[in-house]
Amino acid sequence: MSGSTRKVVLVTGASSGIGEAIAARLAREGHQVVAGARRTDRLEHLVGNTRADAAAAGGGIEAVRLDVTDRADVAAFVEDARDRHGRVDVLVNNAGVMPLSRLDSLLVEEWDRMIDVNVRGLLHGIAAALPVFAAQGGGHFVTTASIGAHQVVPTSAVYSGSKYAAWAITEGLRQECDPSIRVTTISPGVVTSELADTITEPGAAEAMRTYRAHAIDPDAVARAVAFALAQPTDVDVNEIVVRPARQR
Repeated sequence: MSGSTRKVVLVTGASSGIGEAIAARLAREGHQVVAGARRTDRLEHLVGNTRADAAAAGGGIEAVRLDVTDRADVAAFVEDARDRHGRVDVLVNNAGVMPLSRLDSLLVEEWDRMIDVNVRGLLHGIAAALPVFAAQGGGHFVTTASIGAHQVVPTSAVYSGSKYAAWAITEGLRQECDPSIRVTTISPGVVTSELADTITEPGAAEAMRTYRAHAIDPDAVARAVAFALAQPTDVDVNEIVVRPARQR
């Protein structure tokens, strides 16, 4: 990859699932990736599995501990990456949780966690990166939303609400930003990941096991992100929905 197309890409929630796949694919395509998450052991495993391929493509990958619910932590994540690499070209706001449950189960702490990670975490990323993008005259926000932003099913009320908020915030960001800053929302359908393993309500967990019968690999979402990033600077891919062919 040439220096003109190589980007400094920050990915949140990179320790598993979609975030891990995005970080790995972009590094192997020759970008400089900064992978952030709370589970540093998983990040180091990602780096170990990816570093050689990334270097061969002219890219790189590094791990940084990150808690997206901590505004100062996210600000440092972005600022430190800019200081090390001279700029930040892309922020992939991917971190998310999905403990589905019926509202009458009253799992309020799980609702709070979804709001903290899926909504506040996204806002923290925007607050940290937007001044950097504005100062350097360009950048690219990528938000991992969900098909849940477009449809609600029993047990998904709070999760879908948080992902609709992510979609709406990102769409508002797109409309407000200077054209030099591109904004993309990726809405995955059912994907093989650890997200479903956090569901504590038995009924919701059983429904998800059935729902995941046709799950696609997270790299399908990573390829969509790579496509959006690869477009010329005058092309902004605003939204992509990626789901299994069997999912309706």
